[in-house]
Amino acid sequence: MEQSDEHQKSQISHEQKSFYDKYYKTFLIIPVLMLIFSGVYLFSFYSQNGDIMYKDVTLTGGTSITIYSENISSNEIESFLKPKFGDVVVRSLTDIKTGKTIALSVETASTPEELTKELESFLEYSLDETNSSTEFTGDALSKSFYKELMRAIFIAFFFMSIVVFILFRSPLPCLYVILCAFSDLIIPLAIVNYFGISLSTAGIAAFLMLIGYSVDTDILLTTRVLKRKEEGTLNQRIFGAMKTGLTMTLTALVAVAIAYFIVISPTLKQVFLVLSVGLIVDLIITWGMNAGLIKWYCERKGYR
Repeated sequence: MEQSDEHQKSQISHEQKSFYDKYYKTFLIIPVLMLIFSGVYLFSFYSQNGDIMYKDVTLTGGTSITIYSENISSNEIESFLKPKFGDVVVRSLTDIKTGKTIALSVETASTPEELTKELESFLEYSLDETNSSTEFTGDALSKSFYKELMRAIFIAFFFMSIVVFILFRSPLPCLYVILCAFSDLIIPLAIVNYFGISLSTAGIAAFLMLIGYSVDTDILLTTRVLKRKEEGTLNQRIFGAMKTGLTMTLTALVAVAIAYFIVISPTLKQVFLVLSVGLIVDLIITWGMNAGLIKWYCERKGYR
């Protein structure tokens, strides 16, 4: 009976591998199209907006006021402020247990005095430290933050590429890893822009974290396939790496998705949102594109 079960499992495994052998090049189409569409969209976005992303007041300069109240409609306050501050952004902060609004965050490029005056006019009471909090970021400081964060992403990507070339010393596998890491930045950024999300300094830092998540799974796959040939056939090494990589990524995805719904802070919500989108994209890119490219490379080289 046990031999029969083992034979059946072996047959199913063989069928799965045969299916993968037949269609793995077809699986490449989806991630490649995602990358192309994202690149075209970002190019169009840059042409229209003069930048590659929407930025909030922490990157453009301006005022953010959080009002602690359960009885304010975000739609009403946004309609009131829009004619006066065209760039106003209003976010509701809710309690995870009850779903009730516990505060509102209002952001605009205006000064704290101007925004406070209009809010007090709408609310018909004064704002102070007991019922609100105010943050102001100067234009020069915000631009400096933005430049430093973009420089940090570039430096991280550059040194990541060097480490990958040192590890594998094979041009094509190294380029596959770098391409996948690049895709894990470009595609989530296009998705975030498409939904009109204005990124903060923390949001850009989340993209920096995505480089680490992406390279982690890509290096796992490439190392298992190219450097551990004694661990079975090519397909066995790919599926073994996939099992480990999926466990790692899905665990992280569940954690950040839960955190997104639990936290109240808009800043932390944005970090967890970017990470969630990036991890989902990484699943497609790593196991749809990188795995297929590595398998294609190995077959052309005669590696088994």
